[in-house]
Amino acid sequence: MTKKVNFKPLKDRVLIKRIDQEERTPGGIIIPDTAKEKPVEGEVLAVGAGVRDDGGTLHALDVKEGDRVLFAKWGGNEVKIDGEEYVILKESDILGILCK
Repeated sequence: MTKKVNFKPLKDRVLIKRIDQEERTPGGIIIPDTAKEKPVEGEVLAVGAGVRDDGGTLHALDVKEGDRVLFAKWGGNEVKIDGEEYVILKESDILGILCK
């Protein structure tokens, strides 16, 4: 369920919407909001064009819109666009793409 956003990241930056964690543990214990950590899983909503090397060749990013990714817990910048919270980070802060 990719949501369209009026935002286009530059160069090697990526716009991500965090995906909330489960409210319960596998054993059924409810986790209170104060004990939850920030999710490190998200959906890529927009990607920049890529970066240019010294020769001027453009190298596209490995991630694309709609990918579910894991990213560094404290990486990126949190922003609000149209009242929604997102994370903008460099592709190097993305740890990997979750396979379906």
